[in-house]
Amino acid sequence: MQMISAGDVDEALTFPGLVETLRTAFREGAVQPVRHHHTIERPTGAASTLLLMPAWSDFNSGGVAGSGHIGVKIVTVSPDNNVIDKPAVMGLYLLLDGTTGEPQALIDGQRLTQWRTACASALAATYLAREDASRLLVVGAGALAPFLARAHAAVRPISEIRVWNRTMANAEKIAAELREQGFGAEAAGDLDAELSAADIVSCATISTTPLIKGALLRPGTHVDLVGGFTPDMRESDDDAIRRARVFVDTRAGATKEAGDIVQPRASGVLKADAIVADLHELARGEKPGRQAPDEITLFKSVGAALEDLAAGIAVYEQLGRRGSD
Repeated sequence: MQMISAGDVDEALTFPGLVETLRTAFREGAVQPVRHHHTIERPTGAASTLLLMPAWSDFNSGGVAGSGHIGVKIVTVSPDNNVIDKPAVMGLYLLLDGTTGEPQALIDGQRLTQWRTACASALAATYLAREDASRLLVVGAGALAPFLARAHAAVRPISEIRVWNRTMANAEKIAAELREQGFGAEAAGDLDAELSAADIVSCATISTTPLIKGALLRPGTHVDLVGGFTPDMRESDDDAIRRARVFVDTRAGATKEAGDIVQPRASGVLKADAIVADLHELARGEKPGRQAPDEITLFKSVGAALEDLAAGIAVYEQLGRRGSD
């Protein structure tokens, strides 16, 4: 069995390449049971969450039929880790042979999650963001933030990046990292002002209080909501839902787990039939994405096991090809 580190994942993947891998995966489909959530209470501090995400498919990374693969990701989310300078999200991904069940690779799950989450958002943006979108606002300064910026810049002509976080020093750190990679990035102090100026808003927090105010969004904005993964978490307010055409990564996941979808549906702000499409329908051309330059679009992702499987296969196969050169 191959042990694949975070550095190996970075070596194997590119943002444009993984976006197209995910497009193929959503078009072809896979078996992905709804993931298991387990709350781990602690004597002090916030509870942790254990997530188990299985998936399997008869297809390889290029959508070619074969023996396929089985995969399962084991993830923990521990909000208090930020206080001790550790990532809130940790995990491992186990990739198995689809016929024999033989373990093939154990992959750094944190890095795989960062890549596939960012590229799923970028995939959605290829259908939902204006083609000329150039100003990106990243809300949140966790480990995922630079990946979201780089992924969106891989599919749209991003020339300006603003990073906002409740702790300005953390926003400045991410902005500096992006500048070192050649992006025009700055930390932002006034979230409301940035919301009014952005072409794409990508939000990756674990907030339970809405940060994205729909009344401030200008026509043509695309909103990418990534962080909330429980019904109690919410990054956008009711106005954002009312003003936008709403899309999700998977209907089964978002309507059960995403507070940005669950809460407005429960209150009647978001009607049951108001979710325009998920990534399966967009990738297959069954439903339209953006239809006008001035409309506001909103994409909510909670993560899909299919994304991990596709990304894990891509890493395993790419490293295997390089090893045989």
